[in-house]
Amino acid sequence: MSADESGRSSSDEPWPVRVVSQKVGAWIARLGWVWVDGQVAQISRRPGASTVFLTLRDPSADLSLTVTTNRDVLDAGAPELREGARVVLHAKPEFYAARGTLSLRADEIRQVGLGELLARLEKLKKLLAAEGLFDRARKRRLPFLPGRIGLITGRASAAERDVLTNAQRRWPAVEFRTVNVAVQGPGAVPQIVDALKVLDADPAVDVIVIARGGGSIEDLLPFSDEALCRAVFACRTPVVSAIGHETDAPLVDYVADVRASTPTDAAKRVVPDLAEELRLIRQARQRVERAVRNLVDREAHRLDGLRSRPVLARPQVMVEQRAADVTALRQRAGRTLHHRLGAAQDELRHTLARLRALSPAATLERGYAIVQRADGHVVRAAGEVGRGDALRVRLAEGELAATVDG
Repeated sequence: MSADESGRSSSDEPWPVRVVSQKVGAWIARLGWVWVDGQVAQISRRPGASTVFLTLRDPSADLSLTVTTNRDVLDAGAPELREGARVVLHAKPEFYAARGTLSLRADEIRQVGLGELLARLEKLKKLLAAEGLFDRARKRRLPFLPGRIGLITGRASAAERDVLTNAQRRWPAVEFRTVNVAVQGPGAVPQIVDALKVLDADPAVDVIVIARGGGSIEDLLPFSDEALCRAVFACRTPVVSAIGHETDAPLVDYVADVRASTPTDAAKRVVPDLAEELRLIRQARQRVERAVRNLVDREAHRLDGLRSRPVLARPQVMVEQRAADVTALRQRAGRTLHHRLGAAQDELRHTLARLRALSPAATLERGYAIVQRADGHVVRAAGEVGRGDALRVRLAEGELAATVDG
């Protein structure tokens, strides 16, 4: 039977299971020996048996493989191997056709030491920092009073008790939605990531707290897992990391929006202290009352000052003052007018006197007369008339007719 590149038989006939299994086994056999990194989920040592069975789990994914090795290989490379430890092993993939299962056969096992773990964590830390997962600009502020708090922690753990007890002591009406997960071991990361997704999808949860008590670096290793860090970064809900003690610093602390030194510190950060808030409210009310009282007193003093002024104490003073001003102005106007009329009268009198002094009538009244010829010419000299000329003599009162006779 032959097959084309797509894996189907040239005759389009179905393959028997054994053929498929054989072909899968043949393809896996060509993979050769590989180095595999993982976390030991289970160790099975049967008394008197030379074969040891391990369950190796990927810390970042819900995936595990069975590993078989010789007891001597395990004793030589990792004699103190325990569940939860990180190992690197040299193995060859094997496919068991009868059951259709894949396993690894290891000829060398090395337990990852603390120094190598720290080096890997430091390398991962630099990678996540370069991608911006630790950027302070993206960290969100916690709500002042969350309606509901999501809590991810171990079942019946001291961390759970610390968070719940201290939060309820500070704010008795606080509500929690708690998801209990494994906080160490190979199953911790998938469970925590799933819990994060559940709480982040709940619209009633305003903040999420991930809490765990203290432990060794190996115990806290799940909280430095890359998959967990990226899950925290992807959350739309603010996340508070409360892992271990003050000196512990797993990578999730750098990704979370707020890092609490302990679970108790996380409880203090996510809810306000009711007693403290009441004290602040009392202080604020006292400050407002003092400010209002001072304002009222200041305005009362200002009103008293205004009322004590004469213009408000005796409002008629203003009218009286204006009336006095009007009277004074009228008197001054009268005096000015009288003075001007007197001056004009005197001037008119003087002018009239001068006019009278210069008037011909005044001269006539002093005994003088005006002699005119018949043509009205005024005679000023005797030579201007002759014997027999008719003259008119004008006196102060009346006229005389005369004739020149000599």
